[in-house]
Amino acid sequence: MRIVVSGGGTGGHIYPALATVKQLKKQDPSTEVLYIGGERGLEKTIVPDAGFDFKALAVQGFKRSLSVDNFKTIYLFLSATRKAKQMLLDFKPDVVVGTGGYVSGPVLYAAQQLQIPTVIHEQNSVVGVTNKFLARKVTKVGVAFPAAIPAFKPGLATVVGNPRAQEVVDGEGSFNWADLNLSATVPTVLIFGGSQGALKLNKAMVAALPKFADRPYQVIFVTGGKRFDEVQADMQAAGVTAAANVEVVPYIGNMPQLMPAVDLVVGRAGATSLAEQTALGKPMILIPSPYVTNDHQTKNARSLVEAGAAEMITEESLTGTTLFGTIDQLMTNQGERQAMATAATTLGVPDAADQFIQLIKSVIKN
Repeated sequence: MRIVVSGGGTGGHIYPALATVKQLKKQDPSTEVLYIGGERGLEKTIVPDAGFDFKALAVQGFKRSLSVDNFKTIYLFLSATRKAKQMLLDFKPDVVVGTGGYVSGPVLYAAQQLQIPTVIHEQNSVVGVTNKFLARKVTKVGVAFPAAIPAFKPGLATVVGNPRAQEVVDGEGSFNWADLNLSATVPTVLIFGGSQGALKLNKAMVAALPKFADRPYQVIFVTGGKRFDEVQADMQAAGVTAAANVEVVPYIGNMPQLMPAVDLVVGRAGATSLAEQTALGKPMILIPSPYVTNDHQTKNARSLVEAGAAEMITEESLTGTTLFGTIDQLMTNQGERQAMATAATTLGVPDAADQFIQLIKSVIKN
């Protein structure tokens, strides 16, 4: 098989694409892969580091207000489409797959003009602008959330989960609790706001830290690498120290190995995180970021709350008191956590990469 994948800008678009092609290469080492990304996105570093051929296009998104810059956006789109068309003619793929982000627009649009089968993956419950545009002529659509299906023509979309989840479920290696000075036999809550940390979540945690002392569970608080010093300063200013059952760290390098071992996850409601946690069957407390396009994290979170897999705290109502109260209520009620875990498992797709690959293969012309 020869496959072109395109997705970029953020890890949420890049990692599902990489998880898919890595699994494809496992299934068939002869698979030829070309990744087409943006010149300024994270993919320009992440993809070559993962060992895949990479080509870049200059693209940018539309401004939501009237702006002269939108004329440049149109020009870049048309220019990128022409360049993508030549890349596709040179590579001769059997299928072109897009996982979102502005760059996937011209790549899949070029493929559609060349009558090459195209497949898109939508990670969120709210369909992104690029995928809406491409859906008019796309061959098939894979979605992570059932809530996204009505946005597409009947019969076009299939729930396949998020391919990134399979990497976590299949993750190799183990986690050493001694590295965190914590116990492998005590129920554990993991609190993290993503790789960069979340400012308001961190401040709420600093306020809540004293309340966790002597509770019958332990806490791992991941501040984010860039915010660790800030959290330490806030703790010192407030006269707060972490109790013996609380570990405050800037990041966890082997999160895929830690995640299966924790009993409750507190964090944002990004598509990739939710895919990982539902595939593992983890109860969740979600604090969606209000700063993302179309407020899609709130919609993601609500879909899990409605399914009984999560509790939600809005950032507006997030305080040390509300955060501790919600965590403590769940960590002292194993039955409720188990019910949430069961609900999460029904939403998770632990073999999502395999399911998406099956969908991709179904559109290839013999």
